[in-house]
Amino acid sequence: MTPAKAYAAQTHTSPLAPWNFERREVGAQDVQFDINYCGVCHSDLHQIRNEWFPGIFPMVPGHEIVGKVTKVGAAVKKFKVGDLVGVGCLVDSCRGCENCQHGLEQYCNNAVGTYNATGKDGLPTYGGYSSVMVVHEDFTLKVSEKLNLAAVAPLLCAGITTYSPLRHWKIGKGHKVAVLGLGGLGHMAVKFANAFGAEVTVLSTSAGKEAEAKKLGAHKFVLTTDKAQAKSVRGYFDFIVDTVSAPHDFRFYLGMLRTDGTHILVGLPSQPLEIPPFSIVGGRKSVAGSSIGGIPETQEMLDYCAEKNIVSDIELININYINQAYDRMLKGDVRYRFVIDMATL
Repeated sequence: MTPAKAYAAQTHTSPLAPWNFERREVGAQDVQFDINYCGVCHSDLHQIRNEWFPGIFPMVPGHEIVGKVTKVGAAVKKFKVGDLVGVGCLVDSCRGCENCQHGLEQYCNNAVGTYNATGKDGLPTYGGYSSVMVVHEDFTLKVSEKLNLAAVAPLLCAGITTYSPLRHWKIGKGHKVAVLGLGGLGHMAVKFANAFGAEVTVLSTSAGKEAEAKKLGAHKFVLTTDKAQAKSVRGYFDFIVDTVSAPHDFRFYLGMLRTDGTHILVGLPSQPLEIPPFSIVGGRKSVAGSSIGGIPETQEMLDYCAEKNIVSDIELININYINQAYDRMLKGDVRYRFVIDMATL
């Protein structure tokens, strides 16, 4: 077994604190790597607090993970010692279903999450707020040396969560796309939609974010609490990429879509949605969802980011600051993603 240090939540009411555990031995097709950086996702907080479903404790969060390979199994073909690698939200799947066969492992009914899940060996999975990781090579991703490694980490969730729907709906030149919310997900949606050639508008309740939105690549900004500004974009957008995790008024935003427009959910409010039927019937509008991306698409995204020099805007923190970081994240007080320097563990 491989000794590992981590920060873990022992219960759904306890703060994160130091915890030691063991990773499995490196199997024939496994990759072992030291974790250099791990992004902090809002879903980490949802899960340690049991806000989505009962958790598996002790819980080591973290699924935006990058580091350097220290050991590979005898049958590993894709990686060698010294390579930079990443791991996102998944560490396994059934491999045989239709989704897996089409590179859509995120939709496999037996997908195994990077943490707060049970692996095929019957043991809990533990995430990236830790010193070392052991992952099958098929769920390990190649990371370019061209980019700031710490700023690459959030691409493994915030990046692919916004890249995937933009690619699926073929959003690009000629499209008017709104990004609802300018946080960890939203700022990446702006960067990608702009890079793909779409006209990008940020919808926000915070007037102070206008300059930031345009610096990130947005062409327009709408303060949604301003009635005149909100009215100016009624029936305007082809797509809305909704990154908001808090409850919000879907009728209000659906009114901003043109006929046949699509409202794409990537944020995950913990309460059921309320969507008045007339909001979608009157305009043949759609409400859709999208979850991360499969392994091939995630690698495609990482390669695209290396080519276009796209990374997340981050605030690097020490691991012992993580509970304060969660408090700040709840207040939206981060531009735009906390990343843990695992050297501080």
